[in-house]
Amino acid sequence: MRHLFTGLAVCGNLTLGMVQPAVAQDAVPKLVRIVVPFSAGASNDAIARSVAGPLAKRMETSIIVENRPGAAGVIGSDAVAKAAKDGSVVLLTSSSFLTAAATQPRLPYDPIASFAPVALVGQNPSLLAVSSATPFKSVADLLSAARSNPGELTYGTAGVGSIGHLVTELINAHAKIQMRHVPYKGAANAAIDLAGGQIHVMISSYATLSAFLKANKVRLLAVTSRQPHPAFPDVPTLIATLPGFSSETWVGVMAPAGTPARYIERLNREINEVAGSPELRSMLEPDGILPVAVTPAVFAARIKQELEQWKQIAASRKIVAE
Repeated sequence: MRHLFTGLAVCGNLTLGMVQPAVAQDAVPKLVRIVVPFSAGASNDAIARSVAGPLAKRMETSIIVENRPGAAGVIGSDAVAKAAKDGSVVLLTSSSFLTAAATQPRLPYDPIASFAPVALVGQNPSLLAVSSATPFKSVADLLSAARSNPGELTYGTAGVGSIGHLVTELINAHAKIQMRHVPYKGAANAAIDLAGGQIHVMISSYATLSAFLKANKVRLLAVTSRQPHPAFPDVPTLIATLPGFSSETWVGVMAPAGTPARYIERLNREINEVAGSPELRSMLEPDGILPVAVTPAVFAARIKQELEQWKQIAASRKIVAE
């Protein structure tokens, strides 16, 4: 992301402040671990580190960011599901938490029952991009070509069951077309081939595509949000051409199920304040991530609704991640 990594040379063992005396039911652990189920340097990791500092000050405790990558986020998520229920461990994850749950048949945890949703940090649309080697100048051009040539247009993703995979299959279902999936080991590899013209289409984030957009190797056709997005004011919405379609990815925090409700409510308030602060907004907005302040209950309802959507897409398109 353009601005996300600037100034984020934050030590993984970030320690700020001391715990102050508090009544037992409101006590904050002396050390809180934010587990990120992806590698250091990935976008979720950078967001976690940008949140950790101001959150530690507000909570008057020490916070570290711990990377537990592997199995499309399942390893880190499982570690949090089985962690202490005292607020000392939370998970910062994204929409891929749900796509993994929808496409992996044997998870070591229940994506609903094993977690207590805490707060959203922000959400952003995906970008529908095509190689500049293609003639497509609009979504209508792309859909017309896909309908005329079923299975001939190819789209790349970070792998089977990734968010880009399921969002593109959602487009296929809505538009009644069939673009052919080409899975890669990581979105960056797919973007390289998109820029080189080896594949035609990709649903991805600005962070993944930015270098190729600047080099005019890739062309943006649409954003997947319901409304035009302030970070991409000249890019039309996909829903304008494909009625009924919208999709936005999110980044949020969850705790192990059974974590005290009063602690979750406190953490929700503090994360909402941090996410909406001018400092964090200035980092996230240029890349399309906007803060979303919701209650834990609203976040939980969104998780349930989106999980059902991705399960339906995975079942109807026979998508099973290994």
